Amino acid sequence: MAININNLQNTPQVKTDKVEQNVQRQQATVQQNASQAANQKQDSVSITPQAQQFSKLTEKAGNSSGIDQEKVDKIKQAIAEGKYKINVEQLARRIVQFESEIFSKK
Repeated sequence: MAININNLQNTPQVKTDKVEQNVQRQQATVQQNASQAANQKQDSVSITPQAQQFSKLTEKAGNSSGIDQEKVDKIKQAIAEGKYKINVEQLARRIVQFESEIFSKK
């Protein structure tokens, strides 16, 4: 099998030419898109103050953990000091309510 080493020198030039052609095509496409965009009417969007406020509140809610850490700390402290009182009747009522909700869904 013979290898023609004379044509090896032309290979990088062919690749370079193809790359340059692709770049030129891309630049032409960008220029066409820019001229089309310049000819088109510009759209605008305005957001109501209520929507802005809603967006801020949604972001704030998303960033929060949903846990009132101050309340958790107070309860922990009350438990540690032996001052936390459990309402056993309310606890039993809620357990029964929870179990009835679970079993009624089946």
